[in-house]
Formats: sequence, C-alpha cells, structure tokens
Amino acid sequence: MSGSHYYSLCQRHMGKAVEIKTHCGKVHRGIIEKVSPNRVYMRPLDRGRGLGGFGFGFYGFGYGFGYGVALGAIASLAILPFFFW
Repeated sequence: MSGSHYYSLCQRHMGKAVEIKTHCGKVHRGIIEKVSPNRVYMRPLDRGRGLGGFGFGFYGFGYGFGYGVALGAIASLAILPFFFW
C-alpha cells in the first residue's frame, strides 16, 4: 500500500491506539498524536520500551514524548481494541 493510503488511514484514526508493523519487522504500539504527509507521530503505550523507530527523534507537546514512524516504512496498521490497555 502507498504512503498516501496510510496517511489518510492515520488521519482517520488520530487519538486511537494502534499497532504499526514496518517492512523491517519492527512493531510499534501507541496512540496517534499527529500525522504529516510523510510521518505518523505516536505516543507509546509502553513507556518502558519501544521508544524509537523510523523517525527523527522525539518531539514534545507538553504532555509527553513520542516518536515518528515514516509512512513509507509501514507494512501494516491495526487499530487496537480498548481493552488492550
């Protein structure tokens, strides 16, 4: 799937918990906070691990930190059920 497909999919699911798998096999779980044309920014569900990924580092919105995942690196995106937390 193309980056534009994942861009619109991430836009529709902002604020929801998702699991993103990249082409290299990494799995990222978090809440979508922001979407740019080439990157999705997530707040991690698990603060103890998984901080990193295909991004230019951390960003802050005053309430926490997250990371960016390149839209072109996404192999699959799944919406996590509420009871997963």
